[in-house]
Amino acid sequence: MVGEFNRRDNIMFSRNLSPLRISSAGKFNLFTPPSSPASYPSSPLLTPSSSAVDLASSPSCSSCPSTPFSCNISTPATFVTQLSFHEPLIPGLPDDLALECLLRVPYASQAVARAVCHRWKSFLCSDEYILARRNSGFAQPWLLVLAFHRVSGKIQWQAWDAAHRSWHIMAPMPCKERICPPGFGCVANLEEGALFVCGGMSSDMDCPMDAVLKYDLFRNQWTTMGSMSTPRSFFASGVIDGKIYAAGGNSTASHELSSAEVYDPVGDQWHPIASMGTNMARYDSAILSGKLYVTEGWSWPFLSSPRGQIYDPKADKWEDMTSGMREGWTGLSVVLNNHLYIISEHDSTKLKVFDKEGDIWKHVGGAPMPSHMALPFSVNTVGGKLVVVARSLHMAIGTITVSEEEGKPLSLVEWQPVPAPDAFSDFIPSHSVVLFV
Repeated sequence: MVGEFNRRDNIMFSRNLSPLRISSAGKFNLFTPPSSPASYPSSPLLTPSSSAVDLASSPSCSSCPSTPFSCNISTPATFVTQLSFHEPLIPGLPDDLALECLLRVPYASQAVARAVCHRWKSFLCSDEYILARRNSGFAQPWLLVLAFHRVSGKIQWQAWDAAHRSWHIMAPMPCKERICPPGFGCVANLEEGALFVCGGMSSDMDCPMDAVLKYDLFRNQWTTMGSMSTPRSFFASGVIDGKIYAAGGNSTASHELSSAEVYDPVGDQWHPIASMGTNMARYDSAILSGKLYVTEGWSWPFLSSPRGQIYDPKADKWEDMTSGMREGWTGLSVVLNNHLYIISEHDSTKLKVFDKEGDIWKHVGGAPMPSHMALPFSVNTVGGKLVVVARSLHMAIGTITVSEEEGKPLSLVEWQPVPAPDAFSDFIPSHSVVLFV
């Protein structure tokens, strides 16, 4: 086979543009991108080392069954009826049983399954199949990471398959302008099974944007959605009950905003909500107990205490954050088991947990963050574990255990490093979200 070899990504492309992955043994393996014909093409990068943790097997992940056949799948009768008018999906099996077999095909193997025949290809790309798989309990977690090249500034979305411990390049995000990646609001809407990238800032003109892009991981495809009511960058964002909230941020000329809005994916429209009452750009934000928490963080010369706001969507009302929470919020946050943690940008990047009763942040015991983890970070959770992505896309998986000492809870964290492929050495993470496919 005649082709070109890309030394940077260790990928060979034949003349028909089918990517070949190089295994650790030096052999070429044909890999078909997990995308429908209408989607952007994608190709895999190097497989990480064997030190990666199999997060998908964690029993605390409710979307991952402990055994392949532990879920009772409820398939719409109309869906099976529609299938019965065609030739069998699997010869010799009723279509309802064939459907349950195909629901168990891992996402990483979907491309191979689609190549079996035209009917499988059409069926596995259908909305009905995607919805049935999403509700089946067999979907696996994928960590989507927005990274940018530290020299060229070029952005690239990477997808980490937690079950198979491999990285894949996602379809390029359609963005004509040169942008500032940290300015986006990136959220995962699990009800939609999609990633939403909202707002942002054009780095050439220092101008906020109102664009909204939706990414379908199953189809590896981007779609332009309804624009935000107000262009904004560096704003708080989060998903509550299937709706996307955006608050504050920067407007033109870097003026801070107090306005907030909510997006309904069903109607593809943004609607205004109660104003924060104070102009504020986001340092960090989190969703905890059905509320949106926003903090502006400390800023030089540290003459005044940082502000913080909490939004209750049920009451459409904002309230001030407690002083202990906002003053101690000095890093990126992540919520695990309804506890709010931060990885401090200071104090040797130690992990802290917020104690609501005492209104203080407490250090989590255990070993420090692995030495190869360099700022900036992006933080999320997969399978009941913390997942920290650092410069060069090196990762650290944190397992937290909680015990009692003298009647008080005692938290400990144990970190396991996950080295990144050499091809990622110049990339810096900006955002990360988790989707199940």
